[in-house]
Amino acid sequence: VNDLDPGSAGWLRVYYVLGTLSFAAFGLLLMAKLDESRVVPAKSGGLIGDFVAMIALCARPLVLVFVVSAFLYVLIEQSIMSWLPTFNNKILQLPATLSIEMASILAASTALGRFLAGFALRWLDWYKVLTVGMLLAALLVLVCLPLAGNVDASGVTSWFDAPIAAYVFPLIGLCIAPVYPAINSVILSSLPAPQHAPMAGLIVLFSALGGTSGSIVTGTLFEVFGGRTAFYFSLAPITLLLITLYFFKSKADSERRVVGHAEH
Repeated sequence: VNDLDPGSAGWLRVYYVLGTLSFAAFGLLLMAKLDESRVVPAKSGGLIGDFVAMIALCARPLVLVFVVSAFLYVLIEQSIMSWLPTFNNKILQLPATLSIEMASILAASTALGRFLAGFALRWLDWYKVLTVGMLLAALLVLVCLPLAGNVDASGVTSWFDAPIAAYVFPLIGLCIAPVYPAINSVILSSLPAPQHAPMAGLIVLFSALGGTSGSIVTGTLFEVFGGRTAFYFSLAPITLLLITLYFFKSKADSERRVVGHAEH
């Protein structure tokens, strides 16, 4: 990104790197030896039949609550991740290059959050961990966005003199990070192996819808009401996600009791 020439399209060259990495990842996956015999269905209805079977999974209350939860989580994550560089630039008044660089704090905190959650969930109940994380995320929004109200960063040129809000707000990734892998693990462990493939299809579908919706809604709010109001909007899906996680926990426990009773 060229701060002296904001209209420069030179940054588009990064996609050649990303494309190369994507081909490399595909090559690694192609060479990986995977035993999929346990998840192959006894009979397949073809492409249309498999798609119908995937959508039919939503008729199960557990799956329906899950896809709503996944939709809301990705909506929250992408609405912040997509517009954080713009928030840094327009609201915190950071240079364009520094705005993008400091947005990487969100990606780093999300990665760290999932790494730490992997250890925490070995001893703690997943629902309690996610609930505390979402409450902390809401608190972070309420505490940090006011800090962005009267920022004068006109002389900021590096990470060392950036305002505190540029460092603290992206830590929301640390709070919300455990949600996605945890609920995916719960739903997949609640379904028989042959249904994992159609369930994965639903995960991809509703994650894509959530990410797209979050980016569009936040962008519209950003333009109409300003960046601070747009990010305050994240409190709405955070609240809804807390509600759906409660019902998801209840449905997952009910499903587990039914399976346990059937086994006995």
